[in-house]
Amino acid sequence: MVWRRVQAERERGRAYQPGFERHQVITAWMGALLAITALGLISTWSHYGLVVAPFGASTVLLFGHPESPLAQPRNIVLGNTLAAVVSVICVALLGNGAWVMGMAVGITIALGQLLRCLHPPAGAVALLGVLLQARPGFILVPVLSGSLLLMALAVLFHRLPGRSTPYPHHWL
Repeated sequence: MVWRRVQAERERGRAYQPGFERHQVITAWMGALLAITALGLISTWSHYGLVVAPFGASTVLLFGHPESPLAQPRNIVLGNTLAAVVSVICVALLGNGAWVMGMAVGITIALGQLLRCLHPPAGAVALLGVLLQARPGFILVPVLSGSLLLMALAVLFHRLPGRSTPYPHHWL
């Protein structure tokens, strides 16, 4: 009886947590390595800081679970950009106190849900924007340009010969 309950619990846990085959793990690692390295190199060459911590989280979705609705181009680009806009407005109107951080993240989540562009790393973009006391330039560089580059790299990567995971599933 106890053994059956333990087995049932294990099976239930597998239903909620995705399993990954070895080739998926290797390709996710390779995609993330290439994408973040490319952003870093472009940042170095262009002297524009395109590498921000939330892009590491976006990369997890883009390469680790590209079929997720939260990893689609609309979510990546609009979600991150919306968060940057929210953080810039919050800083301009309210400053950079702890409650402003919470306000920016909360507004980003609410707008992401309402506009159907929810992207979990966007919460980190909003938080980072307040922490950095972001100005309007933050919206274009690093957020919008970095999000577009990251998404373009993911599209190219997932279309390499031998890749079985189509990306994106939808653009809008």
